[in-house]
Amino acid sequence: MFRRYTFIAALLLCALGAQGCGDSVKDDLPDEDKPAVPETDWNAAAEKATQSLILHFWNSGNGYFNFDPDKADGPDRDWSYWPEAHAMDVIVDGFIRTGGSPSYKSYYEKWYEGVKLKSGGSYYNTFYDDMEWICLTMIRLYETSRESKYLQTARDLWNDIKTGWNTQYAGGGVAWKKDQPWSKNACSNGPAGIIAARLYDLEKDPEDLEWARRIFDWEYDHLYEPAQGRIYDNVDGRTGTVQNWCFTYNQGTFMGLAHQLWKLTGERSYLNIAVKTASYTIGSENTVRDGVLKDEGNGDGGLFKGIFIRYFVPLVLDGSLSASERKKFDYFLVHCAETLWKEATPDREDPLFGPSWSISGGTVDLGTQVSGAALLEGMAYYMTNK
Repeated sequence: MFRRYTFIAALLLCALGAQGCGDSVKDDLPDEDKPAVPETDWNAAAEKATQSLILHFWNSGNGYFNFDPDKADGPDRDWSYWPEAHAMDVIVDGFIRTGGSPSYKSYYEKWYEGVKLKSGGSYYNTFYDDMEWICLTMIRLYETSRESKYLQTARDLWNDIKTGWNTQYAGGGVAWKKDQPWSKNACSNGPAGIIAARLYDLEKDPEDLEWARRIFDWEYDHLYEPAQGRIYDNVDGRTGTVQNWCFTYNQGTFMGLAHQLWKLTGERSYLNIAVKTASYTIGSENTVRDGVLKDEGNGDGGLFKGIFIRYFVPLVLDGSLSASERKKFDYFLVHCAETLWKEATPDREDPLFGPSWSISGGTVDLGTQVSGAALLEGMAYYMTNK
């Protein structure tokens, strides 16, 4: 009774103009008397994030995504080929989340033609990794539409990508660029292995599975630190010098390749390596700040975190994880999403994401927006399927 009268008295003081009492009343209440904090509707959050990507970055007149927000159909600085794949992946996420919404499907053909035209009439590129990202998106377009042209384009790109493998430098590996056969990078090998694994899963050509294993083995031998679960960025095949930069997206694609191979082969060693790589990524100061994936800047770096999340979510959903692994990964994923949404997104009706997932502000570009949207789409998918 005394507690009830005290609460009423506090409310009266507020009505009479007492300063600062609104929050203190709630803070002083016992837990059972505090209003319940509603859980985030992650499907709604993902929808708003992806619609903001479309609203602010989609070039409707030309069928691709601008690098800068709100450029409409005008000229755009720093347009780049490979971020287009990741932006379109978010559209595919929206299509899956909505059960096949025609509004999301309507972007498939426009993007397919628009990116090709913007790239000079061809999907081929000097950078093998850039083609790999586009190839992976083509596979997803096929998986969600069953339109054969997307799979054929993926096959055409894959055939070109395989020419990047050479044994002259570093004993193998897919080169980063066509004019630099000695530069063997994590960013050109992890995604290439995933392509091979995904194509094998679709068409069961044993040569694709062999490619996936071969690429995995090379990356494990030359760029992976098994004691930690860390992936180094590249090796110069002329000198053998390893560049030990550590980026979230390289962690993500190697983890994703290992996980794909586990699902295809049932060989537990692949799952163990995927778990080790994920554990390092979510626990290392090289990749985490304030309990979330770190700010890796704008431009290319703005995309990195979203790529990790794309391959992390399927791992967290894997029923073969131990209880402790699942709990650890679940906590990290949820914490990243909640921190981004509640602390780094001031406008949740029209969310635009900067390079940090823990504080608001910073320059917004296509990479940072895609990473934030990929996290929220991933969270929505996870909550639906867990």
